[in-house]
Amino acid sequence: MIARVVALALLAWLPVAAAEAPSAASLPRCRPEAQGIPSSALLAFVNDAEAKIDALHSFLIVRHGCVVAEGWWSPYEKNDPHMLFSLSKSFTSTGIGLAVAERRLTIDDPVLSFFPEDAPADPSANLKAMRVRDLLAMSTGQHTEDLQKFSFAGDERLTKAFLALPVAHQPGTHFLYNTPATYMLSAILRKATGDDLMDYLRPRLFEPLGIRNPTWEKSRDGITLGGYGLKVTTEDIARFGLLYLHQGQWGGKQLVPAAWIAAATSRQVSNGSNPASDWEQGYGYQFWRCRHGVYRGDGAFGQFCVVLPEQDTVVAITSGTRDLQGVLNLVWDHILGTMKAAPLAADTAGQAELGRKLAALKLAPQTGRPSSPLAATISGRTYVFAANDDKVESARLEFEGDTATIVMRVGGREGRVTCGAGSWRRGGTLPGADGVDQPVAASGAWTSDDTYTARLYLNETPFRLTAAFRFADDRLVLDREFNVALGDAPTRRAQLVGQPEGSRLGRFEAHADVGSPKIAGSAVYNPVSQEYTLT
Repeated sequence: MIARVVALALLAWLPVAAAEAPSAASLPRCRPEAQGIPSSALLAFVNDAEAKIDALHSFLIVRHGCVVAEGWWSPYEKNDPHMLFSLSKSFTSTGIGLAVAERRLTIDDPVLSFFPEDAPADPSANLKAMRVRDLLAMSTGQHTEDLQKFSFAGDERLTKAFLALPVAHQPGTHFLYNTPATYMLSAILRKATGDDLMDYLRPRLFEPLGIRNPTWEKSRDGITLGGYGLKVTTEDIARFGLLYLHQGQWGGKQLVPAAWIAAATSRQVSNGSNPASDWEQGYGYQFWRCRHGVYRGDGAFGQFCVVLPEQDTVVAITSGTRDLQGVLNLVWDHILGTMKAAPLAADTAGQAELGRKLAALKLAPQTGRPSSPLAATISGRTYVFAANDDKVESARLEFEGDTATIVMRVGGREGRVTCGAGSWRRGGTLPGADGVDQPVAASGAWTSDDTYTARLYLNETPFRLTAAFRFADDRLVLDREFNVALGDAPTRRAQLVGQPEGSRLGRFEAHADVGSPKIAGSAVYNPVSQEYTLT
């Protein structure tokens, strides 16, 4: 942490660094004014982000090849990979561009030609006409209601399930955002090259760019998902943007053909007509056109790689918000609108103020009291839940001083998270219902005499979970709410009510389920069947 603070504070007096061609080494750092950006504008960007967006996790701004500002809101840190969601699509597009350059396929190849084994018995004329370029441009001709029938969790092979969907329009004529189409691009690349997308990109893209530890989820069919699932760091996002800004050149080599860069980032299909919306300026090959001559890759909840060609600038952002347009507006108002072509006069005081601000970025920890008389009574007691959709089986809290360790069992696996008191504590993990353990940073406090509330950031993702543990009537009532959720999924999860594990209860009154009539009696709890036997 000390090294991080010192490094960020140095921003105030770094010497002017000459802009260098990008390489796999660390990107050079420069004073903002030396690259034509006022420190005061960057400070306003950060302050406005904190006031209006819940919440940015990190940002990194590169101009003329130099990093002029960067910041991570604790508990997020510089070396944390971050889930990109649909920003992954732009990397998939790059893989297709490389395969085209190697003559493994063309963008005019029919989609059906790669999957004869998955083709419907009598494919429609529109399906026969669907080409690789239609997948790239999200113009497959499918309807929303038909696309909603596709499930990545279904039993059928995913390529076959996609090809079974109706194609209502002539491909190439209608834009419809389509994550399954990007999955098909990943599957096509595997068919055309014999390599999975991740393996294909590693020597051609990730290693040359210095992206050291990318991870990418695969489907149950063993194919990289393509449309989402990639995790890289914020600087890795910026490196990818710089590759596109420099027309595919990196370290003196042409990694990606300039013609592909131009095509992928140009308007290939219309996606609306609202001049004030950055979602209606046209769509390329897995890139969005923006206002101001800008283009971007983006992902759910505010993952951005924004490329400003006229300003020779890249902005990388990670966050956990639904207000994606609000995030872009911050870039337009405080960065794009303040940049000058020539260097500015040094602003020692402004640079120092910016450096102090960047060194102290922190998301708000949980507030409340550090202790409760109830802590000693319930510490170490395990509460077991009835079967539920989230597969949460049990929970217990272990108190020591003013810290609490939450022990959760989910889907047969146990995770432990220690909560800082008025601060963030990193290093815990929680098992997800999908079988993947997630790193967690946590803060907690007593918000009433009987309720301990924990704020948990899954710090490689956009997600924040607020969990309230209320202990009453010898039960644990657990309420959980996320900051964001995909699609129409609720952010508030179903309330869980836990009973003490293996305990023999005396006379009691309890609800068999939330809102149901009370039952009374004596019982012994069976944690295997998760039932009480009345005695």
